[in-house]
Amino acid sequence: MGTHTMKTTIDLAADLAVRAKALAAKRGVTFRAVVEQGLRMALEEDRRTKRYRLPDRSVQGRGLQREFTAKPWSDIVEASYGGRGT
Repeated sequence: MGTHTMKTTIDLAADLAVRAKALAAKRGVTFRAVVEQGLRMALEEDRRTKRYRLPDRSVQGRGLQREFTAKPWSDIVEASYGGRGT
């Protein structure tokens, strides 16, 4: 796919390396090709994974009620919770 390559060293579990080499031989491709395909699949899966989006639970209204526009936040909390704490 890409025209540039980068040489790197990775440690693999022995059984995974043996199975990957056997797969490469079966397919008639290089070990590198099998590793690259696996990495591409993992990256694509990660790209497709949807991130959680918080549902919109906003309510209809016109914002802060007029009686609270000049009040401190503590008064608004007190009115909201009616002395039940936060």
